[in-house]
Amino acid sequence: MSHNTDHVRPLQRLAAASLALLLAACVTTGTDPNNPSPTSGGSTSDTANAMADKAMYKPVDYTNANKKGPAIVVIPGEVKSNNASFTQKFGPNNIADYAELELGKANFKVLERADMGPLLNEFQLAYTMGDPRAARKVLQKGKFKTTKWVMKFDILKAEPVAQANQGFDGQAAGQLIAIGAGSRGGAAAGVAVGSVKVEESTGVWIIGMRYKIINANTTEQVATGYAEAKMELGAKSTSVLGVSSGASGGLTLDSMVQRLVQQNVFEIDKKYK
Repeated sequence: MSHNTDHVRPLQRLAAASLALLLAACVTTGTDPNNPSPTSGGSTSDTANAMADKAMYKPVDYTNANKKGPAIVVIPGEVKSNNASFTQKFGPNNIADYAELELGKANFKVLERADMGPLLNEFQLAYTMGDPRAARKVLQKGKFKTTKWVMKFDILKAEPVAQANQGFDGQAAGQLIAIGAGSRGGAAAGVAVGSVKVEESTGVWIIGMRYKIINANTTEQVATGYAEAKMELGAKSTSVLGVSSGASGGLTLDSMVQRLVQQNVFEIDKKYK
């Protein structure tokens, strides 16, 4: 065995092993008869579903859920982010819908905004215009009479704050191996290593949400709180000898907003019920 090929064999084995793994990853092991996707049961389906499972809705066990909370109304808050990707997808009503859902699960008596009719718009206008007297007059009418608190959830921050990329292109390394080996096996190893390409990228968002609890009789602020969370989006791809694999995913904006609502409602339930 020549000295020139001693260092080539490990690389040949590495390339062959990588190819075998990628080929195995592309094999479909079976299909779910209830899933119309043609990749159902395959490795890509398993990977995508495993990532999706992590992003699915997860209920929260609220500390005082066995204690009945007061009657409340959730009014649409504000979205103060200037990020177009966020503001095109979310409006104040979306966030208020999530808040109503979670406050109901925490055993607060949530008065449906749809049942408030024009009174809700009248109150919201008076409150945002800084006219507490007019706001109090609205709260003395109709179903508002039984309301103890008015709650508001605002998005104060929603922005991508970090981006990182890295990768490996084996073309240059493969050429060096082929030249240095000076043999047919070395040339083959050079081709294998030269075909290796790995790319990875990750982006991180920070989303911040504030809640306000307003006394329905006085329109004075009872309490406020704020929570932030990171949302990571990533993608990774690998290619060896023309066989490629890749995956991308992360929590969606919907999931992040809902989890921030849950975090804030958990605090409200624990501290102020």
